[in-house]
Amino acid sequence: MFQIPYHTLRPATTAHLAQTMTLLSLTVGQLKQQIDTELSTNPALELVEERRCPTCRRLLPERGVCPVCSCPSSTLIDEPVVFLSPREDFYTGSGSSAERPDEDDFSVEEDNLAAYVLRQIAPELDPQDRRLAAYLLTNLDEDGLLAIPVVEVAKYFHIAPAQVKNVQRIIQRADPLGVGSSSTREALLVQMDVLGDIQFVPPLARRVVEEGMDLLSHRQFAELARYMGVSVRQVQQVVKFIGENLNPFPARSHWGDIRHPVAPNLHVYQQPDIIINFMNDNPKNPLIVEIVLPLSGTLRVSPLFRSAIQQASDEKKEAWKGDMERASLFVKCIQQRNHTLRRLVQRVVSLQRDFIVHGEQYLKPVTRSLISRDLDVHESTISRAVANKTVQLPNRRIIPLANFFDRSLNVRSILRDIIAEESSPLSDSQLVDILAQRGINVARRTVAKYRSMEGILPAHLRQSVVQQT
Repeated sequence: MFQIPYHTLRPATTAHLAQTMTLLSLTVGQLKQQIDTELSTNPALELVEERRCPTCRRLLPERGVCPVCSCPSSTLIDEPVVFLSPREDFYTGSGSSAERPDEDDFSVEEDNLAAYVLRQIAPELDPQDRRLAAYLLTNLDEDGLLAIPVVEVAKYFHIAPAQVKNVQRIIQRADPLGVGSSSTREALLVQMDVLGDIQFVPPLARRVVEEGMDLLSHRQFAELARYMGVSVRQVQQVVKFIGENLNPFPARSHWGDIRHPVAPNLHVYQQPDIIINFMNDNPKNPLIVEIVLPLSGTLRVSPLFRSAIQQASDEKKEAWKGDMERASLFVKCIQQRNHTLRRLVQRVVSLQRDFIVHGEQYLKPVTRSLISRDLDVHESTISRAVANKTVQLPNRRIIPLANFFDRSLNVRSILRDIIAEESSPLSDSQLVDILAQRGINVARRTVAKYRSMEGILPAHLRQSVVQQT
């Protein structure tokens, strides 16, 4: 009996899946660029200039959202209304407001740390070193420290380690001081070198950092004093100086728009991929969720091009068929992207309504794995859909979509509130006990980690700040 070989279906399936996954990971701005590229390079693809709902395919009026898809299908307040919205409707709100908001209504995203530092040091660098500096800056960890050994960088560029160190030294003296250092010890030493030019630095401070960093980080002041051959009081004075003037984690210090305001033209006003509002601006009503699309017309395979293939010569016909297949695949992949994103947002917003309405303390511990099981898709599909997307909340704040899956966000928010209300600095152990009383069981080192993520000093350094004030 004749059987159709399975491998004949695999190339098309693989191509469809690969392109869908690629499109799914794109932001709305990146998707627009991708569509523009396809329209300019593929003659079989065309964009019909019309306002049509991407979901129900109804023709829309000149302004506003789809009157059918933007209406709730049930009376349940926990069930959000999720629909696709053309880019031009982005400035009209979500059905309830027809006015374009001012730029000030949008969150402002300053340069990231790598771009901020590179802009400072670019004039000092030789042209051949700029690529090396960019490589170093893209390998910074969340603390602003170099996450890759200098020797490996030298091997990668086939240059001497000394050349890498020279560029690293230039980076370290940019704002924030010590950024790009290979360790916290090195970051502190760089900061002391620069600080020594403008104020007095205790001579013992450098030796404490160079030789006694481990004892210092564990607050073993008596052992440190014996090792240094000095009194405990002298060590405490050094600790106070370090706490008031230095930062072992440069990325956590204030930089950019806070210490050195950035010119307005360097601001990037984010246009979110997803917009969430209340129906009729009433918090008691269901949430209205718009998934922003980069075009308002209809993307399709050109009927004229399809007809022209029949009259083309054999030589052109083969190439044109390839164009038509590519256009058809692109349209299907965009439709699949929109369908997947809509299902994801529908589920996540439904689960996280309390977080959207009331704030970070009400964030539920939702994981990508959980959502993938609910939607019966692979976890990597959810990860791609979440990556790089931003969401505008009803209070106009723009946050990453990934925040909906940050299981530590609510604990960190509660931790911030506890420390903000403390009458005297609470130790990490005391914070663990307070969190446990609220039903949150975490280890002391986890509290220390969350505190560091929020840029909150340890109790003894907070005490020093209070005393100084």
